Amino acid sequence: MTKLSEEDIEKKLLHFPDWEYYDNALHAEFEFENFKNCFSAMSRIAFECEALNHHPDWSNTYNILSISLSTHDANGVTETDFKLAEAIDNIVEPDE
Repeated sequence: MTKLSEEDIEKKLLHFPDWEYYDNALHAEFEFENFKNCFSAMSRIAFECEALNHHPDWSNTYNILSISLSTHDANGVTETDFKLAEAIDNIVEPDE
């Protein structure tokens, strides 16, 4: 996997309004109605992570899910991070 340039990352982020790039990673935070809905989304995201063999740094506090994506082997953000971000967006905001 090839690390993307900051210019490429910024261009791609135009299609990912919930995500930001800083500290060499993509970051997003999602708020759910309650803990159960947050945990349910995390479970669905876990299946996508396994399918891509790519796993986020993430945490949740009650109804807030915080996610950080980067490719450790490439020491930065790659196409795979954006594929996972897209899958996550489709899970947490399926109507958009």
